[in-house]
Parts: sequence; C-alpha cells; structure tokens
Amino acid sequence: MITLAAALATGPVLLDGGLATQLEARGYQLGSALWSAELLATAPDEIVAAHQDFFAAGAQVAITASYQVSFAALAARGVGATETRGLLARSVDLARRAARRDTDGVARWVAASVGPYGASLGDGSEYVGNYGLSVSELRAWHRPRLEALIEAEPDVLALETIPCLSEVEALLAEVAGTGVPAWVSLTALRDRTRQGEPLAAAFAMARDVPEVVAVGVNCCHPAGLDAILGEAVAVSGKPAIGYPNSGEGWDGAARQWTGPTDSGFEPAAARGWVRAGAALVGGCCRVTPRDIADLRDVLGPSRLT
Repeated sequence: MITLAAALATGPVLLDGGLATQLEARGYQLGSALWSAELLATAPDEIVAAHQDFFAAGAQVAITASYQVSFAALAARGVGATETRGLLARSVDLARRAARRDTDGVARWVAASVGPYGASLGDGSEYVGNYGLSVSELRAWHRPRLEALIEAEPDVLALETIPCLSEVEALLAEVAGTGVPAWVSLTALRDRTRQGEPLAAAFAMARDVPEVVAVGVNCCHPAGLDAILGEAVAVSGKPAIGYPNSGEGWDGAARQWTGPTDSGFEPAAARGWVRAGAALVGGCCRVTPRDIADLRDVLGPSRLT
C-alpha cells in the first residue's frame, strides 16, 4: 500500500471526525476523565464500529482512541504500566481492524493519537496551554506513551491539539530520529497558539524534522483556516493539515460543548483549505460521519487504491 507521506503528494487525503462524538451517538456516555479511551477497556468493538462509521462516510485515516491515555492518568486510577501499554497498543489494533474490514480497495491509514499533556488532566487545559512544565519535563512525560505507540506500528503519529510552543518543541525532540512519520497539529485562536504565541513559530520548528509529514491545526474554529494553512505551508515547507471542530466551544469546568451547533463547520470551505495547501483534511470534535461524507462529496472520491 502507498505510504501516507507519498499519498499527500496526490491529496487531499480525508481524515475522520470526532471519535468521541460518534461513540456518544452510538449510545455511550463519556463523562470520565478518559473520555473515549474508557471504551478501550470496556467496549473495544464499539471503537471499531465507530471507526468504520467514518470509513463508510469516506474517511481514509482513522485517528486512534489514545488521545487521553497516559501512564500518569491511568496510574491514578490504579492501572499499571503494563496494562496501559496494552491499551495504547489496542487503540492502534482496533483502528487497524476497522480499516481492514473495508474491502473496497481504497487506501486507508491509522494515525496514533498523541494528545497533549493537558488532555490527561481532563479539565480542558489543552485549550489554555499554560502548564508550568519545562520542555524537558514534557519530553519525559510524553516519552513512554510515544514509545508504546511506536511499538504498535501505526502508519503515522498524530501529535495533535498541541496548545503551546514548549510542547511542540518537546514532541518534536522525541520523534526526531525515530524514522516514524508524524504530523504536528496545534489548537489555536486565529493565528496564535492557545497560550498566545505565534503559530508561525511552531510551524518553523517542524521544518527541519524529516519525520514530520504535515503541519497545521485542529480542534479550533473553522473560520480563517485558509490563511493559517497557507502560513503553515509557507513557513514549514511541508503539506498542511486542517481538521477543525464544529465551531462550538469547550467548557472545561462543565465538561460540555457550548454555543450553536451550526456555528461554523462548512464542508464547502474545504476547497479553500486545499487551495491553501492542505493535503490532510477532516474534522475534530462534534464533526460527524455525515459531515465527513459531505467533505468527501466536496473534495471528490479518493484516487488512491
């Protein structure tokens, strides 16, 4: 099968949408600090089914349910390191199972989600980014999870929803030299990180890391994405990635999305994202298989088999 990095040259490649959103639509309450990762242990077949829902809608990349899985968070719940490594490996295996069950000949890939430190706190800290941790502390925190996910052999590491430059630096330092493809995607407010730093600085960090196959943003408001993605390409010299949320806002204290449900995600806008240089396009929180199917209709069927 063609590698994802090679596919980007012929893109756009269609990502999936909000995995937790789809699991909730399938009847699950995801109110714990582990969010959709809770089901890795309790209902793994439902994660496979949710991935398949997005593949059936036209997605070519499944992002795993590992976003909020960390050794520290699970240790606080009495889960040992060996079991945590098993859950991380399972997240990749479940996405792979879903991809293999589709036999229509379309190329599909598995992206291992590497969420930010803030996601492990379960309080919306990834939408703020002021952790108070050094780059070396962040590297040490991320390292065991990255090692476990790399051992599971995903097609790409999804370094996603990163809110600050220090965490971008830490993650890039950890993936550099591994030979494992990765994308770097920040959550942003317009042209700034969630901590208020220029996004361009993050894109520049990725320029000389050969493992990075795309840079961009996710889980942010869709408005203004064209300009951000264009800057990502211009600064990094790499293809861009864009998968915004529905346009709603996350209330970390109440643990719920707020605002109108029709507040911004317009599949037709993806034409502009692609013109700006996006080779990976999809949706994040609150984006459904129906939205991904609309994106597929806008962008046209995959040419990759």
